[in-house]
Amino acid sequence: MSGMSFLLQMRRIGAAFAVLAVTLPWAVAAMANPSIAVDASSGRVIEHEQAFQRWYPASVTKIMTAYLVFSALRSGQMTMETPVTMSVHAAKEPASKMYFKPGTRFPLDSALKYLLVKSANDVAMAIAEAVSGSEEAFVREMNATALKLGMTSTRFINPNGLPGSGQYTTVRDMALLAVAVRREFPEYAHYFGYEGFVAGTKAQTNYNLLIGRFPGADGMKTGFICASGFNQVSTATRNGKTVVSVVFGAPSQEFRAEESARLLHKALTTTAWGGSTLTSLTPYGEGRNVVADISGNICTKEAREARYEGRDVEGKMVLNSPYIVPMTREPRLVQALTGLPAGSTEIALSRIPVPVPRPARASDEIVKPTIASAFAAPANAAEAMPLRSTVPIPIPRPDI
Repeated sequence: MSGMSFLLQMRRIGAAFAVLAVTLPWAVAAMANPSIAVDASSGRVIEHEQAFQRWYPASVTKIMTAYLVFSALRSGQMTMETPVTMSVHAAKEPASKMYFKPGTRFPLDSALKYLLVKSANDVAMAIAEAVSGSEEAFVREMNATALKLGMTSTRFINPNGLPGSGQYTTVRDMALLAVAVRREFPEYAHYFGYEGFVAGTKAQTNYNLLIGRFPGADGMKTGFICASGFNQVSTATRNGKTVVSVVFGAPSQEFRAEESARLLHKALTTTAWGGSTLTSLTPYGEGRNVVADISGNICTKEAREARYEGRDVEGKMVLNSPYIVPMTREPRLVQALTGLPAGSTEIALSRIPVPVPRPARASDEIVKPTIASAFAAPANAAEAMPLRSTVPIPIPRPDI
């Protein structure tokens, strides 16, 4: 990268953070962009910043959804041909989604592609119902699994990461989850690295801008809601070495990709060992147990305009990083089926209850025996709020 290009990159990044500094209270702006880089084999932490700050996970939640699917596959409960049915309940989820009509059925293999490439919220809910019988039962499994993995500052309230009070995670916890996926289910790692898929006549490409652009990038998942900013969990493998990076609260898709690339490169090239691991890293950071909400500087008109200033004349994203190479070809797309293949084996669907239209606001009676039962009593009343609550869904929703 030339000196001039580097200065332009720093100027663009500085402008993005100027928006944060102007529009946010100092305390929130100061803790923007939690991040971490980890060696997946040893668990060694290469770099970290605000690693224990609670944050809205957004669609990186779907990594846990996929983890539970992989567990169901390994136990023999499901196969890749198992049909997933789009219920009325699932079809009502907001975008990003596949917009399948209730009753549409597709194999689990395709469902994973819809989940991890398109980041389809409706498919995430349909998967949850297929695995556990209901959203509530699946969320209990998500939270129990998080505790088992040592994700001590994580709480899920749905399988897709759509906004709601009472959910949170940290970059340290998401790094733990990413490492667990790579260690425990290497045979399914390719689902996180698809550049895109074709379903019928429609092509969908991955929101992860590193796939096909960062040498060795092979996963994992991006996420966005107004309250979280642009989140990304990334993995890369070179010469048999796999590393993980997590970036939360980025001001744009480009910045989260560039920062993720920097962290991955550092983790791949470092030769200095020692220091903390994911399990030995000591919690730190004043106010870390308060869930950050940066929607005031992410979904404003000024912030949206700032994000587009760095794009080219056609409105395409420009990535200014010495570690990211231009995409010189069309993305490689895999096939995804929107219906069951002929002769496929069906599972008994009788155990899945008939979906009942969900009220606009779930009651405390519904939440307490489901979500809260996987945890000790919440520390404060805000953590005991219903599934769908006060954090607004951004409309229109930007790409995630």
